[in-house]
Amino acid sequence: MTDTSLDQLGPVDYIVVEFPAGARNFTGEMAKELVALVDSGTIRVIDVLILTKDEDGSVDAMELSDVPDLGPLQQIETELAELLAASDVDHLAAAMDPGSTAGVLIWENLWAAPFASAARRSGGQLIADGRIPIQAIIASIESDDDTANEGD
Repeated sequence: MTDTSLDQLGPVDYIVVEFPAGARNFTGEMAKELVALVDSGTIRVIDVLILTKDEDGSVDAMELSDVPDLGPLQQIETELAELLAASDVDHLAAAMDPGSTAGVLIWENLWAAPFASAARRSGGQLIADGRIPIQAIIASIESDDDTANEGD
């Protein structure tokens, strides 16, 4: 990321995906999709962490570079910034269930960088952002469908 000035950065987001104990099914599909997003220029991966929360609540954090067989993720591993501090890891792991594993992905939205840069050059500044959880969207659509079908 050192070749990008702060004025050219796009919005940065993160997600934490938890895999409950016994529900892990790593087929490589997630890695393939992530690499496709990077290759298409849609995102730039900034950091990836793997968190493991033991039954006693203790948390182990591993950088992607510490994973022995990265497979297709090998090509993006060299671009990681190791952005998260220990306090960030503790905060993120607080939402995890004991016995689970989670992947933390931080990325820059390259698709939005030109707009964000234009907004900054125009004197604008980001004062709020957010995300609507997919579960809330599904619930809203289902509620609308139920309401529409009541009159049938």
